[in-house]
Amino acid sequence: MIFDYNKLWKLMIDKKINKTELCKEAKVSTNAMAKMGRNESVPLETLAKICDILKCDLNDIVEIKRKEDENGNN
Repeated sequence: MIFDYNKLWKLMIDKKINKTELCKEAKVSTNAMAKMGRNESVPLETLAKICDILKCDLNDIVEIKRKEDENGNN
């Protein structure tokens, strides 16, 4: 599976909050933020804290995509 956090970055721009501020307010580690920057998985609890601060739902910040198999099929 591929985790895509592009929705999160766009929402942060819309709400005028940067990564450092979000880490501090949501009490999440910079390591978790770095993982999201690389589209890696993070604990659901981390995403829930971010949603609480941004007043949004999980589907507003992350999209889960399937990896294409060797034949190009989903």
